[in-house]
Amino acid sequence: MPHCITKVALIVHACDRYEFLYKGFEHFFSKYWDFGIECKYYFATENLAVNIAGFHNIQSGKGPWSDRLAILLTQKVEEDYVLYFQEDMWLDKKVDKEFFDKLFEQTVANHWKQVKLHSAKIYTTTPTGHYIKNFNVARVDKDVSDYLMSHQITLWDKAYLIKQLRKNEHPWRNERRATKRMRYNGTPVFHIDYFAENGATEINRNKPFAERSRYFSVSINGTLNAYVERFAFELMEGNLAYRTYAKKLLHHYHNQLTHDGNPKPRKIDFVKKIKIWLSRQRIS
Repeated sequence: MPHCITKVALIVHACDRYEFLYKGFEHFFSKYWDFGIECKYYFATENLAVNIAGFHNIQSGKGPWSDRLAILLTQKVEEDYVLYFQEDMWLDKKVDKEFFDKLFEQTVANHWKQVKLHSAKIYTTTPTGHYIKNFNVARVDKDVSDYLMSHQITLWDKAYLIKQLRKNEHPWRNERRATKRMRYNGTPVFHIDYFAENGATEINRNKPFAERSRYFSVSINGTLNAYVERFAFELMEGNLAYRTYAKKLLHHYHNQLTHDGNPKPRKIDFVKKIKIWLSRQRIS
């Protein structure tokens, strides 16, 4: 593991039910990330003990999403800044060590609280005079942008991130409610087009030759989405273990199995729920 001389922790915030995704995350992160980037690497699970190449495994215990993350940040992670990942974010382009070295340096020097690193059309931005490797460090217009709080790849001031967590919030509630809390708190949100999230185009006024990385979120609502196919086809070119894993990924995707191998739960609309409840009342 690289020696940490900075104040940054890279955290992969995982849940135990998504263990099926760990192997894919590990493979593509190791292939496209540069572990020479000087930070502490944590792979955070609930109760599972896992060995992920290059990472120190920490556990939060079971509990609501926000509670688990708060435990990690207050009890397990000593660094002052957090580069946040999740286990379903699979890289497919190389990252640049110099970009991250400069990003960490400028974030600490300028006391930035949140720097979003994923491009998405939900953000409206205004350019600033700051550039990192030809990327403009843009300022997000908090009045009109959605998802000021998101769980995509973002560099956070740890203390500021902790303030965005409330007890018993699941991920979607945290994104919605924390966005409302952040909209008028006076703290600027910055944005850099570094990662093409799911292939998204740039939204800022960058200089020519800004070289981006890219990742795809391969999971939605506990099942794999179509993005997983590109990774499975690449894994099929590997050894027997990777080919076997790739076939399992494709089987899960084409049969819409959850990550723990079960059929996707059927959604029952509100009217049908009422009818079922009334029928049970008559029987009882």
